[in-house]
Amino acid sequence: MNLSIYKRRQLANRIGLTLSMSAMGLGLFVLLWILYVLFSNGIAALDWAMFTQSTPAPGSEGGGLANAIVGSLLMVGVTALVSTPIGILAGVYLAEYGDQSKTASLTRFVTDIMLSAPSIVLGLFVYAVLVAQVKHFSGWAGTVALSLIAIPVVVRTTENMLRLVPGSLREAAFALGAPRWKVATFVTLRAAKSGVMTGLLLALARISGETAPLLFTALNNQFFSTNMNAPMANLPVVIFQFAMSPYENWVRLAWGGALLITLTVLILNIVARVFFRDKAQH
Repeated sequence: MNLSIYKRRQLANRIGLTLSMSAMGLGLFVLLWILYVLFSNGIAALDWAMFTQSTPAPGSEGGGLANAIVGSLLMVGVTALVSTPIGILAGVYLAEYGDQSKTASLTRFVTDIMLSAPSIVLGLFVYAVLVAQVKHFSGWAGTVALSLIAIPVVVRTTENMLRLVPGSLREAAFALGAPRWKVATFVTLRAAKSGVMTGLLLALARISGETAPLLFTALNNQFFSTNMNAPMANLPVVIFQFAMSPYENWVRLAWGGALLITLTVLILNIVARVFFRDKAQH
């Protein structure tokens, strides 16, 4: 009887492992396939002209993505400056002060809604409350839309990482006479900094490729411009428009832009993991 139960459990275990390994293999196959197609089509577009020339006019030869690269860097950079302090401070409040607070419960509810909301809805919201009021598209409107996407990711990740910090660490700091705000910022936040940074990188990775909200806010600009109060070129929208064009050099630049975004996100994640791993070892 016991042997029969053991064999059934062993069989169930093998079936579960087989299904899990099959699912993992399928996922890796699809991922590697996507990367292969991306690299094989995008590597040919990675040349000096792509980083020094602006997007070409329809029917013209050559061209690059310099204006789109600068525009994306500006908007993502400003978004990081806005979403990082707001998201981290909100996450600290929810984890350290919001156990029995109705305000914290409402904040979590709104954050969860924003996390699940389609990005195009956030883009339309910013269009209605900002772009339609000032009567023109702008990089600032694009930054607002990207911030609405990034902040909830940083908030939830920060809260979850802080809740993983052992309570004994807080108790030890309280026993030494440290006030609660110091414990939250200099003890628990420092202990969870690797996870918080991962959340920030996840937010940046998500907004780096967002196209829908930028179509309604920053739109595009064929010329090189650093004026955030005017329509601004950006990689996601340029990739979206160029990928559907009949011009060969536009399609080539679209593949190059997609590969550039992928490599940037990959390098950011690798650098952050190596940096914080070395910090943890020391």
